[in-house]
Amino acid sequence: MTNYGTIPTSSSPGPSANLEYLSRAKARIKEGLGARRPWKIMFNIHSLNCPASFFEAMSRIKTNLAYFRMNYAIIVLIILFLSLLWHPISLIVFIVMMAAWLFLYFLRDEPLVIFNRTIDDRWVLAVLGVLTIVFLLLTGAFLNILVSLLVAAAVVLIHASFRRTDDLYDEESAGLMAPASSSS
Repeated sequence: MTNYGTIPTSSSPGPSANLEYLSRAKARIKEGLGARRPWKIMFNIHSLNCPASFFEAMSRIKTNLAYFRMNYAIIVLIILFLSLLWHPISLIVFIVMMAAWLFLYFLRDEPLVIFNRTIDDRWVLAVLGVLTIVFLLLTGAFLNILVSLLVAAAVVLIHASFRRTDDLYDEESAGLMAPASSSS
């Protein structure tokens, strides 16, 4: 009997299966992090200028937060990680939560479905963010977490207000900037 069109898989649970699993995980990590916006576009020096008014700054912040959501999440997590280097217990909790971030936010191919309901990426981002902060606060590193979150918020908001939005073109952001025609 022929097996045309089938994908061969490893039948032995030995070291080759582990290596195959690790190589697939590595490829998935690269692919998942590739879904974020290119850093070159985010930090294009020619796209930075001072907003003319408060309302223009708010408009830029709203658009840039939607467009660079994954990049900003990475920046906040890096700043939070750096602040926890001197708190080993908090760092362990952070690494466990980072694994949750990787599997539930950064590396997903399909939308998250719980009880036959599709969960929006913004909700996943918000819930993971709150859980990360709550679990880290339980470790007793309150001041470090507070300062790092304030620094991260300042960095993100400053970038989002100074980054022009007129050169951000793609289907996703066009849908976000267009008036909503249906309620979700």
